[in-house]
Amino acid sequence: MVKIGNIELPDFPLLLAPMEDVSDPPFRRLCKAHGADLMYSEFISSEGLIRDAIKSRMKLDIFDYERPVGIQIFGGDEEAMAMSAKIVETVQPDLLDINFGCPVKKVVCKGAGAGVLKDVDLMVRLTKAVVKSTSLPVTVKTRLGWDENSINIDEVAERLQDVGIQALTVHGRTRAQMYKGHSDWSHIARVKNNPRIHIPIFGNGDIDSPEKALEYKHKYGLDGIMIGRAAIGYPWIFNEIKHYFATGEHLPVPTIKDRVEAARNHLLWSMEWKGERLGIVEMRRHYTNYFKGIPNFKEYKTRLVTTDGRDDLLQVFEDITEAFTGLVI
Repeated sequence: MVKIGNIELPDFPLLLAPMEDVSDPPFRRLCKAHGADLMYSEFISSEGLIRDAIKSRMKLDIFDYERPVGIQIFGGDEEAMAMSAKIVETVQPDLLDINFGCPVKKVVCKGAGAGVLKDVDLMVRLTKAVVKSTSLPVTVKTRLGWDENSINIDEVAERLQDVGIQALTVHGRTRAQMYKGHSDWSHIARVKNNPRIHIPIFGNGDIDSPEKALEYKHKYGLDGIMIGRAAIGYPWIFNEIKHYFATGEHLPVPTIKDRVEAARNHLLWSMEWKGERLGIVEMRRHYTNYFKGIPNFKEYKTRLVTTDGRDDLLQVFEDITEAFTGLVI
């Protein structure tokens, strides 16, 4: 069993990564149904929360069926981070996570996300301000360092643990790598094996199959893994990994019916949460992933991304099921 504060997780839990414009309640609901053990909100700007920005406030929506669930915030100002932590506490998530890993320029330029990796003292002050301002367990997600010449995750882990974080997730790339190249989990394993470290350490980066998940579990000895991009359009990956761990065998690949059901549920839940129009429009980015690898699918993809009405879209799903049932992918 893995514990974060009072949160009890199964042995070697599978976490869903917080992903901007992806990890919203409808997507989290789908991943929870397919085996995710712990999930996080999209990252939320501390400044946006304090300004009462509608988009930031909407990201605070959490539901009992997805617990345990964490809210993730980012920012570069101690007072703003402390105030936003108090706001987060009012919606009663199970934990609060700080993003020190986002490599996107618009975040880094504000001295937030991975931008803080260049100033560990500031990272410590920001973390301490959050820990002091909330009774929630505080966790952190970060990267190895700014670039390969400044990998500082060993110092970061020790110092953040010392100011009170209760778990650490490390993406095995530097900020300079963005999402390119390969993640290097050897640095994460070194943190885990540091005798000073007693909090759970989770690894993130490049896990896209049950085989790789098992290989990394044995090779690096971490407390669990976080999965991000591999779950987009493929929420089955969580249960596939768990089944492979337990049996050494693969679950059957999702059928057309499975894919249609997942995409349709994702759409319906998105419309329910965001409103029909916004739910339909924002769902369009996901269809390619749900129906990846299906031959002669272009006509249906076009219909999915151009159809506006709820009932008309549901008819497209019916047509897909009828056209491709029996196809082995």
